[in-house]
Amino acid sequence: VHNRLFDPADFSGKNVLVVGGGDSALESAIALAGCGAKVTVSYRKPEFSRPKPGNIEKLQMLEQDPKADVQVERPSSERVTTAFTRGMVKNAPTGSITLAMASTVTRIEPDKVTLKREDGEEVVLPNDDVFSMIGREAPLDFFRRSGLHVRGDWRPVTWISCIAFLLFCVALYHWKSNHPQEFPVQRWASQAHAFPYNIPKAIESAGGRIAQWSKSEGNFLFTLKRGLGNPSFYYTLAYCTCVLVFGIRRMRRRRTPYVKWQTLVLIASQWIPLFILPELILPWMGHNGFFEPGHPSRWVADQLFESYDGSLGHERAYWRAYGFILAFPLNVYNVFTEHPMWLWLGISFLQTFVIIPLIIFRWGKGAYCGWICSCGALAETMGDSYRSKMPHGPFWNRLNMVGQAVLLFALAILGLRIAGWTLGDDSWATHWYHKLFEGIPFLSYGWSVDIFMAGILGVGLYFWFSGRVWCRFACPLAALMHIYTRFSRYRIFPDKHKCISCNVCTSVCHQGIDVMNFANKGLPMEDPECVRCSACVQQCPTGVLQFGRYDGQENIILDQLPASPVLMREGK
Repeated sequence: VHNRLFDPADFSGKNVLVVGGGDSALESAIALAGCGAKVTVSYRKPEFSRPKPGNIEKLQMLEQDPKADVQVERPSSERVTTAFTRGMVKNAPTGSITLAMASTVTRIEPDKVTLKREDGEEVVLPNDDVFSMIGREAPLDFFRRSGLHVRGDWRPVTWISCIAFLLFCVALYHWKSNHPQEFPVQRWASQAHAFPYNIPKAIESAGGRIAQWSKSEGNFLFTLKRGLGNPSFYYTLAYCTCVLVFGIRRMRRRRTPYVKWQTLVLIASQWIPLFILPELILPWMGHNGFFEPGHPSRWVADQLFESYDGSLGHERAYWRAYGFILAFPLNVYNVFTEHPMWLWLGISFLQTFVIIPLIIFRWGKGAYCGWICSCGALAETMGDSYRSKMPHGPFWNRLNMVGQAVLLFALAILGLRIAGWTLGDDSWATHWYHKLFEGIPFLSYGWSVDIFMAGILGVGLYFWFSGRVWCRFACPLAALMHIYTRFSRYRIFPDKHKCISCNVCTSVCHQGIDVMNFANKGLPMEDPECVRCSACVQQCPTGVLQFGRYDGQENIILDQLPASPVLMREGK
């Protein structure tokens, strides 16, 4: 007995009973009969009243002529997951449809079913499979009226906690970011000599050896003191610490080699370029003469980390080291500069248009999003417990296009920036570049995308909509990578016969992919949203899914790094 139709071709030549009178029942019957099944439709009323007129007409056409040219291009019911067209069944036997109106099912046996007609007569029919399409919606309104809490409902405490955390993120991101036009939190803290701007003086006034060491430029404590006076030091430290702590927790919860190595790589790829390099090693090198005139590394430092007045804690823009892992257009600040920084432009070009396409071609988009990217690092670690909160469905899938709009916005500003470099600082292109990038309060790219979408919403909605809100809906680099994935050989390969349609794989996908829709049809999953997190593979209770790729001859090559506990126990 089934309550959802996945692949009607599996029932070709069989006797099938479809119970119900709605669109799901009629669309199932049409697809099954079209694929060669002998279908009986049992409905408790004497005539159909709920289905779409088009579905009723198609059903009646097939009843009269089994070879009638009918199809279900877009099933209206989510319980019918496969469209049906005549092109699918070129070699299938001719099916049939028989309507058993005003009947009810009284008994189901292995090879037959018993129907009771309106007049009380019982009819026994040969039968192989039954599809119960009589509705599966839980009476949620009744539960609510009865005082029961339905998980997922937003209660007042949910709204209050979500809004409070979003407001915290507003303060946090304006405290660590220099955006004075919107909410000048950082400027207020600096002018008031509040935390963390009061920390360097506090260290110097501590007295003793600590104060003495902190005044010597060559001493590591001097470097640490300068960093402790900068909000970005604390933000990146907290960010990397969350990745580390929750990453360890993730490895303990999900004991597979894939999760272990993925998490270790994510931890390393955050700590080194986001914190250790820009906040500790590079400033220490600068204070110890590595970037002085005549030193071999001076040219590289000038090209990558320009000098400035030290208002951001250090004498050079060491924060640009973020660009070693955050590629354009996810990180635009190494490209959108006052004057061309040619080395960063070269690095960004190689990352975005050479390296990332190559790794996507072989390992899929998730090789970057799930193994390298900072946004993905926090999502896979701190967001691991909340991945099932990502909403699914057509409405949310349409919101995926926001990323395409953000990508176009970034490319438009890039065009203005290049034109401004060519035409000069006083040109119209430079004027509009400054306007669109950081000049219009709340509407500029710098605030609306980098602060609001990626920061405030991306992190602020973690505990209510999963950790991949930014990645799925608005990331411009992800939108660009969707183009690259069209040429990727990466897939998630399912074993259709092991699938029990439990929907676990879909429910844990924090990219909103209906993974089960691929698995129970035996179709390789190639959705461009996939970030290779391994949640669907790891949590599948029967070991249906495996990572892999096609080789040049379309042969399947499965990954050697185990990601499924079930397959590990089976020795596969």
